[in-house]
Amino acid sequence: MIEQEEGHGVHDYLTDPRNAGVLISVNGALKKRNEAVVSVFDSGYLLGDGVWEGLRVMNGGVAFLPEHLKRLYAGAKTIDMDIGLTREELTARLMDCLKANGMTDGVHIRLMVTRGIKKTPYQGPRFTIGSATIVIIPEYKAPVPAVIEKGVSLFTVHVRRTGPAEQDQKLNSHSKLNCIMACIQADKAGADEALMLDPAGFVATCNSTHFFIVRDGEVWTSLPEYCLGGITRGNIIRVCREAGIPVFEKRFSLFDVYSADEAFITGTFAGVTPVREVDGRVIEQKDGPVSRRIRELYKMLQANSLTPVS
Repeated sequence: MIEQEEGHGVHDYLTDPRNAGVLISVNGALKKRNEAVVSVFDSGYLLGDGVWEGLRVMNGGVAFLPEHLKRLYAGAKTIDMDIGLTREELTARLMDCLKANGMTDGVHIRLMVTRGIKKTPYQGPRFTIGSATIVIIPEYKAPVPAVIEKGVSLFTVHVRRTGPAEQDQKLNSHSKLNCIMACIQADKAGADEALMLDPAGFVATCNSTHFFIVRDGEVWTSLPEYCLGGITRGNIIRVCREAGIPVFEKRFSLFDVYSADEAFITGTFAGVTPVREVDGRVIEQKDGPVSRRIRELYKMLQANSLTPVS
């Protein structure tokens, strides 16, 4: 399956032998991979109580780091969790981990913050002991060119994206069971990623990426109510507007998807990836001219966003 926050071609990069020796930061201590552990009483393990970010390291810097930290701290405030470090302190810890591993390019980071250790397995935050648990996992992972060339297949699943009354999709929480269920259904159907609908049946997003279509030169993506506030999603909308490409956040249905001229998914790891088919319907232009232009515009924006590893 595709991971995004995360990325594409996941099985191809898991074999990178360099990852066996990568040091992982656990509450500031650098640990070998098989020694990087947290307590079974940790809030993340017991309850999925925490927030996280996926970060891309390339060409000596971390892409869109301020935007990712803004989302992380907004999520922590939403669940009333004290990360315990300022953004500057967390950035320094992140950079220390990268420098200790000599990592400057072709790296994906999973930055995770949970509420911390519980004195007993109970959901109430008042049963938490001490400070938040902060784990930084950097790994060598690079997008696979063959995935871009081939494009990905999507399958529309029955698992819906919920609204703020259930669990606000803007919250990038450790609890991802609805996305996992969607991922399983798509996997069983032989697809690369799940396309998820909102409660009314309009297109919402994918299980780990954001979804765009192109119709008559216009770029469409869903309204933000039922999807994560994606950093890449927002940057795609930005580059379209700056380049004069008509882009709309709007409601649209599978009718619009199946008959689209182009379609693509976006995320931190792989950027812009073409979609070749949805529910067995072949997209008319796999990686068409609008998608290709957007990919290049995004790459330029990404290259200018880097916070140096220092």
